[in-house]
Amino acid sequence: MAEILEQNGPIAKVRIAVPAEQVEKTTRELLNAYRRSLKVPGFRPGKAPDKVIIARVGPGPFWEEVRERLVESSYREAVRELGLAAIAARLLEGQEQPPAGAPYEYTVEVELYPEARLPDWRSFELETEKPAIEDELVEAALEDLRKRYAEVESVDRPAAEGDQIILETEGGSQFPVELERAEPHVREVLLGKRAGDDVEIPVLDDDGSELRRVPARVVEVKEVRLPELDDEFAKTLEVADIDELRRKVRESLEAQAERDWREARKQELLEKLAEGLEVDIPPSLIHDEEREVLRELEENLRQQGVPFDDYLKGLEREGKLEELQQDVRKQAEMRVRRGLALEKLAEELGTEVSDEEWNEYLTAYAQRYNMKLPDFKQAVGAEGLENLKLRLVRDKALAEAAAQLD
Repeated sequence: MAEILEQNGPIAKVRIAVPAEQVEKTTRELLNAYRRSLKVPGFRPGKAPDKVIIARVGPGPFWEEVRERLVESSYREAVRELGLAAIAARLLEGQEQPPAGAPYEYTVEVELYPEARLPDWRSFELETEKPAIEDELVEAALEDLRKRYAEVESVDRPAAEGDQIILETEGGSQFPVELERAEPHVREVLLGKRAGDDVEIPVLDDDGSELRRVPARVVEVKEVRLPELDDEFAKTLEVADIDELRRKVRESLEAQAERDWREARKQELLEKLAEGLEVDIPPSLIHDEEREVLRELEENLRQQGVPFDDYLKGLEREGKLEELQQDVRKQAEMRVRRGLALEKLAEELGTEVSDEEWNEYLTAYAQRYNMKLPDFKQAVGAEGLENLKLRLVRDKALAEAAAQLD
């Protein structure tokens, strides 16, 4: 038997009573299990009385295990009986020792999956504007094409603007640095260097402060020679002439601008939905997302060679640890709000994906990881596939909603 004592938003206080016969059965099963496994001096195996078994285990640990088994066997059934969408629970109170011949009663605080209400999103005015493709953008794209098809030749001179530098780290790894695209602090170190020179490349934090220096050696200086932007260059790209190449580049830029514009509108709509969502979010959803935000931060720092603990200690010394905690909580709450908004939007629109859409989506994912589709499905597993399908449904719902606001 179960009853809701009180409910406040996503938190419900529930009393659950386990029938006396279930209490007796659970106690007896545990006694028999211990009786078979314990060796009690003075008694043959499996023949020690109940009181001796309880004394041997310890009354506290024994009855605690009984309580845990009773709660575990009754809690889920109780919330189903009450029709509660429970996501977490905390035991508030319960009898230390289940009474003989009577029900065992306990009270739990249950966190419920939140009910959310979308704002009137059909009245939204999205402000994201489609960018115009100016001639300057077309010329810049053509310039990038020239650089992509540039020839490089090793030269015996100091590095100059536009050159490519081949660096080798202490571990023997080599990598190219294009001076034109390099960060200013990297370019400053490399300009004027020759093959064989030793250098130290600074690694900067987001605020511009130096984290460390990476020793390296200049292996080679290469001069970059760009092709002329003419009909001959266009023909190497299987285009009739430079005018057609310029037209195709513009069309490609316009198509990409259209995709970017629609994606930006979707994100603007999502932010408005999340901000306007009416919902009481239970603490456990926020806490779970906070852990995910911190895990991602730790991984990003690890890739930069910065230990997470050192990062936290540095913030603590600077008095910024509380600021990080507040920022993490803010990010976590907004992520949860976005997820709930997308879930509600897909439900409202009745969004579904076809088998064809689902297969195309999975195939694209598999190709991203250079895997065959069956291998990808096996690697991801049933739960992973379910999460991917949920993401596809929600993204489609967002696209459908944004399209209604065109």
